Formats: sequence, C-alpha cells, structure tokens
Amino acid sequence: MARLLAMAFRDLIDDLHARLGERGWQDTRPAFGFVLLAARDGPTDATALAAHLGVTKQAASKLVDAMVAVGLVERSAAATDARRRPVALTTAGRRFLADVEDIYGELEAGWADVVGRDDVERVRASLETVLRARHGGELPPVRPTW
Repeated sequence: MARLLAMAFRDLIDDLHARLGERGWQDTRPAFGFVLLAARDGPTDATALAAHLGVTKQAASKLVDAMVAVGLVERSAAATDARRRPVALTTAGRRFLADVEDIYGELEAGWADVVGRDDVERVRASLETVLRARHGGELPPVRPTW
C-alpha cells in the first residue's frame, strides 16, 4: 500500500506541476507549496517554517528567498524585532494557491471518472481517519521530501 500511495502522490504532483506550467507558472517547485500553505492564513517566519518543514532555518530561508525571487511571497521587518522577517503571501502567491486548488479539483474529478465520486470520497475519508487516529486527532504536517 505504501508504494501505491507514493505512486499516487507522485502522479498527482507531476500532473499538478504540468498543469501549473500550462497556466503560466513556470518558475515554481513542489516545495513552494509547503511554504505557501504555511503562510496562507497569515505571516510566518523562517524559524516557524523550518520547524513545520522539518529542515534547518537556513534551508527554509533559502526556499523563501527563491519564492521571493519569483514573487510568490514577500518579507517585511517585524515591528518589535528587526531580526525577525515575517514572510507573507503576495497577490501572486494567493493566485497561485487558487490555481493549485482548481487543478486539484480537476485531478480528483479525473480519478472520479475512473472509480466514481463515492470511491474518491471514501479514500479521502479513510486516509483522514487513519491519520487522525495516529496523530492524536490532528492531521500531521505535510513535509517535502528533500
């Protein structure tokens, strides 16, 4: 089962990035999504991102630098601590996330065309149930595979 889940994940991510390219998002990497999701509900920083991603602060900072360069996030100075540099989504970053959600909907619809909407929803519900049972009722963080 682990192999099939890994293959399904890779297949979805590959299709996602192919479709993002078709929509004009050429300079993105799969790891960008993890940062964008972490910053979706409000600014974050490299320290929090490093903990969330399971990487060093330097690795998280380099990833943020690459995302700043393509305009998906921006850094600002914190009002109370000049060393802290909050990372927030830009308008382009929000558009990117919206495109990702649209594409995931299209990809799931493709799966539903093969096995039916009910089966897709059962798989989703079963995976969520197992993950929550294993992690104290919470969904664990999604981390990139470096």
